[in-house]
Amino acid sequence: MRESSPLSRRALLGLAAAAVPLTATAPASAAGARSGGTSVVGGERLGLGGVQVRAAGLPKKLTAQAWLVADRDTGEVLASYNAHRRLAPASTLKMLFADTVLPKFAPEQRYKVTDADLADIPSGSSLVGVQAGTTYTVEQLWQGVFLRSGNDAVHVLAHMNGGVARTVAEMQTRAEYLHALDTHVVSPDGFDHRGQISSAYDLTLFARAGLRNADFRRHCGTRTADFPAGGKKTFQIQNTDRLLTGAWGLRPYAGLLGVKNGYTSHAGNTFSGAATRGGRTLLVTVMHPAEGSNAVYEQTAALLDWGFGAGRAAQPVGLLATPGGPHPNHPTVSPLPTEHSAHAAATPPGPSPLRLAEGAAGTAALLGAGAWALLRRRRAGTAGAPAEAAPSGRRRARATDTGTVPQQNARRTRAPETEAAPQQGGRHRR
Repeated sequence: MRESSPLSRRALLGLAAAAVPLTATAPASAAGARSGGTSVVGGERLGLGGVQVRAAGLPKKLTAQAWLVADRDTGEVLASYNAHRRLAPASTLKMLFADTVLPKFAPEQRYKVTDADLADIPSGSSLVGVQAGTTYTVEQLWQGVFLRSGNDAVHVLAHMNGGVARTVAEMQTRAEYLHALDTHVVSPDGFDHRGQISSAYDLTLFARAGLRNADFRRHCGTRTADFPAGGKKTFQIQNTDRLLTGAWGLRPYAGLLGVKNGYTSHAGNTFSGAATRGGRTLLVTVMHPAEGSNAVYEQTAALLDWGFGAGRAAQPVGLLATPGGPHPNHPTVSPLPTEHSAHAAATPPGPSPLRLAEGAAGTAALLGAGAWALLRRRRAGTAGAPAEAAPSGRRRARATDTGTVPQQNARRTRAPETEAAPQQGGRHRR
């Protein structure tokens, strides 16, 4: 037994050293995601703070906390500012709601609204005027969503879809399919809830995906519609997109297709717009400008003008992710925001809890295998038989295989960032 003790210590140390790569290699991808390296969705430059552009002539007075200009057809990002910064999206999140739920119901389908459908609408929401006991077509409900940003219409459609919780889960799944990894969905209407966040990059993905649907394009480009008022009566509703209608002292933007605006007292103003000129369609998202309610439209229009002008010569600084599975040009990890949360700033880069757990499990398996082999060797030596090493080799290989975690699985373990999430109770206004 005295002769086997040194061998046992050496074997255990050797096995522990062999297990080190399981944990030592784990921080690489996590650190890359935190630093905004090559694991940034859409390209490395989009993970950097500040303006990213390879052309001259950008508008001088851009006060938004984040914005992005992209070509809808090629997916090329022509310019951006804090593209992945996580901010409250307000009603622009309804683009994701529509992209998720719109294809499920025929426009002519009719639905009689109940009190339960309207019971969970947040106080202070923007409303189109849906009434319990009245029957609406799906077409009319979507007009209420797109034109008036009606949270009552959103909640009716969500209940038709199986409930708010199910709809939120489907929206989150859809966001991940689109590689919109900055987005955390809490409610289908975009109202201010703690932890409900998105980014200029993600909102642009939602606009691009939605515009592939003909019904989505038709609704977001509709200026006015007649909405049921009970019985055979109707009243006219107008689109709150001021670049589309020319309201509040703004002129309609030539070639504008839509898409969606939003405002709450906590989130501020947000807008994603699309316009076509000369056969080219550009997408622009602007989030949280410093000035009043017209600024989000004015800055969107200025960025569209730049894109159709000097932006034609711009070399792309990134790409809009292609929906679906991983793509070499569109990795599946999003960076932390430009300004890290207090927790993130205080936490040094390192492996995720999942990878640490798997590394620890691999180490334990290796150490256990070594102890088992030594015990067998001692027993075999006592009986005069040679030591058997094959089982140890098999277990070591198995433990090493568990040391690499697929990037997709690692990504799903990250808690959603809540840096700029507002307190509940923000009020919708247009």
